[in-house]
Amino acid sequence: MRAFLAAALLAASLAGCARKDPPPKPAEADASSATAAAAAAAGQGRGAILFLSADTRGYLGPCGCSENMRGGIARAAAQVRAAREGSLPVLYVDGGNSLFGEPRLKPGQVPQEERKAKALADAMRHMGLAVRATGPLDDTRGVDFRKGLGLPELAPGAVKLLPTGERKVGVVAATTAAQLAQASAQARARGADFVVGLLDVTLDVAQQAVEQPGLQADVVVATRTATEFSGEQNRLVRSAVPVVALQSKGRSLLRVDLAYAPQAGPFSLQKGQDDLEREAAALEQRTALLDKDINLPGTDPKLKALKQGKRDELVARRQALLNAPPVSPDGVNAFTLRFVPLESSLPSDAEAVALVSAYDADVGKMNLAWAKAHGQDCPPPAPGRAGFVGNAPCRTCHQDAFPIWEQSKHHHAWETLEQVGKQFHLNCVGCHVTGWEQPGGVCRLDKVAGREDVGCESCHGPGSEHANAPGTDNIIASPGESVCVTCHNPENSPHFDFATYLPRIVGPGHGKP
Repeated sequence: MRAFLAAALLAASLAGCARKDPPPKPAEADASSATAAAAAAAGQGRGAILFLSADTRGYLGPCGCSENMRGGIARAAAQVRAAREGSLPVLYVDGGNSLFGEPRLKPGQVPQEERKAKALADAMRHMGLAVRATGPLDDTRGVDFRKGLGLPELAPGAVKLLPTGERKVGVVAATTAAQLAQASAQARARGADFVVGLLDVTLDVAQQAVEQPGLQADVVVATRTATEFSGEQNRLVRSAVPVVALQSKGRSLLRVDLAYAPQAGPFSLQKGQDDLEREAAALEQRTALLDKDINLPGTDPKLKALKQGKRDELVARRQALLNAPPVSPDGVNAFTLRFVPLESSLPSDAEAVALVSAYDADVGKMNLAWAKAHGQDCPPPAPGRAGFVGNAPCRTCHQDAFPIWEQSKHHHAWETLEQVGKQFHLNCVGCHVTGWEQPGGVCRLDKVAGREDVGCESCHGPGSEHANAPGTDNIIASPGESVCVTCHNPENSPHFDFATYLPRIVGPGHGKP
């Protein structure tokens, strides 16, 4: 009887998640088609589509540590390819700061990061890159390396005019407000109908720049974020000249739809899009709530599958909104700005996937070969400081703790990398071994054996002093949240909550009597 009641309660709790919104009725689909046909017949089918990326920071795709992570050059390529299957001209432009993720590299990072930059460049070429600006993160390996990639570049202060059917789009690059104003005026003088400004500053600085007298841009993209984790959201500031900042690390694209009036003239940001934007925002909020539930530790697999199906449905609905051509009033040159989050359920371009797979296959071999040829062991700990010793000494006194650890995902951290062939990727390995690049730890990919997984010392600190003289003053007995977030950060674990996750790794003998 109790089992029956429990099952009934579970079924009732799932009812809201199991319900799927009904698909559009045939009549509604016909009406939508009729509206599109009427728009085209009225001359509103004329226009162009622009896709912009920026601040990619050397990311070919998300790390994959959590479920439903956004991003990936292959998903971006699929969006551009799908748009090109239509009748309108399509341009792809990159704002820069895309080739590398940090301004300086350690010697051991160089092979991987250079190979990744080449893969990104190949993918951009495949996407038909029209032009790109450059930023400091593009020059991490020097100007000659960047230029050697052979991408169409736009120097600061320069102008590039791109034909888009009946109009011309001017793309300008700048590093200062004055330079942006001057270049945008030059673009107009050369015949640009619509001007995109790529400004190598952060969003707050770009907001001040659009107040510069003489600015003749239609939209300005701030192509840099202040820190690694400051580009977590897409941002649009609706000033006299709209200012955009894209979610960093290749997680979103900016889509600009241009609608041409019969006569050339100035473009205005299209009004009347509020309902669409509100609906898209509501769908995104619902998706974010489902993401949190799906990533919750210990979720029942059946419930998780139901929530995942609902999430995929919401993403598809939002994507349909974003791809719907705007209907512009007669006689007005107008444009719309839409963010396209590159969600996990969106399609990927096969050729771009092949480029990423080739990178994955190469980089592990390159990194392992470099470690064998040039790698150096970690330095020993300073006198009087503890070093890493591995799990074996811990087991001697804390045998009761190991069954809890062995049932946790921490125990399988290295295995998760092996399953996807990334056990020798430097971007990943640090959070999947114990004591990576720490005194007395492991600093070589060819000497990871015995330090795989998130072991005792990953949370409790190096244990050599404690192993020699057990006590409470030479070990971290109860690690706090600050220890966890070194790996469970906004990128790798965006839904991390200390109070929720902690019970998954404690139990009798490990944090409990």
